[in-house]
Amino acid sequence: MSDVRERESETAVLTYKDVAVRVDEAGAGKRTIVVERTGGTFVPARSCVTSYPLHLIERVLEAKGAYVVDEIMRDEAPLYVQNHFKWAIFSYVNGDSFAGRRLLDFGCGAGASIMVLSRMLPGNTEFVGVERVPGLIELARERARWYGIENRTAFLFSPDPSTLPDGIGGFDFVLLSAVFEHLLPAERHSVLPLLWRHLKPGCILFLNQTPYRWLPVERHTTGLPLLNYLPDALAHWTALRCSKRVRPDEKWSDLLRGGVRGSTTGEILAILKENSCEAELLEPSRQGVRDPVDLWFRLSSGTRNPGAKRAMSYAFRALRTTTGLTMVPTLSLAIRKLGNG
Repeated sequence: MSDVRERESETAVLTYKDVAVRVDEAGAGKRTIVVERTGGTFVPARSCVTSYPLHLIERVLEAKGAYVVDEIMRDEAPLYVQNHFKWAIFSYVNGDSFAGRRLLDFGCGAGASIMVLSRMLPGNTEFVGVERVPGLIELARERARWYGIENRTAFLFSPDPSTLPDGIGGFDFVLLSAVFEHLLPAERHSVLPLLWRHLKPGCILFLNQTPYRWLPVERHTTGLPLLNYLPDALAHWTALRCSKRVRPDEKWSDLLRGGVRGSTTGEILAILKENSCEAELLEPSRQGVRDPVDLWFRLSSGTRNPGAKRAMSYAFRALRTTTGLTMVPTLSLAIRKLGNG
């Protein structure tokens, strides 16, 4: 458990291992969180305002360490996961399509995506999250209890990335959100067919937030330019010596698990084809979205440097028009299962 030290009536400091977090009461049921110490660990976000009670903040800290603020923002920040699903899912299907349906969130982590989707989708949508880290499963269940959605959710443990719990059943939608890039190469070839078998015919697999494999800058894990074009051994050597995000003792398998090699639409469809899975890649066409490039721009336009993002979208569209190649920084795919494959 973390160590809680009361500094004054409206301030608490939570510490867990080498991370220290200050929590200040902000009124109206809100609290301000500031990450004060991390022991040198990379921190994607250092502060936020949250409605989480102190005990739940403490549980997030225990599960996520220096990523405590980022994990809470994944649930509560409107321009984070919620905005992503608004475009990455609803550009393909209407929200009413989920009424009375079952959705599997594979690699659900601490349940932030399901918390968000439970607010965006009809109240009779059933959610099942599968995760291989027991601590994250417990945090997801505690979040569901706090939100009062235990009757709509189930969070299940899987002992390894290539299996599903027994008796899990079939699903109308399968979601891999920021997951595929973390699968090792062999796991990718086993996980996709496994999930496909649990997807009902005519239903949809969503795969999003996975970095495009051939970007000029590997932004996800190392932040290094041209790393995506280097062979594995040289990429590993470069990452160890040039990236501030990489520990000097990290193995190549650790970096692969961390997501250093993204993916492509071609890789995903090829894996399905190798396993005789009949699949149809859908084109985004709702909410005014015209194509995958437009979808990426809608997803990224709320972030920094909107002018640069627009210029990039023009370049990506010109490349798609002239070569047929779709290059965008992150994949946001919807794939329909045809037949019984």
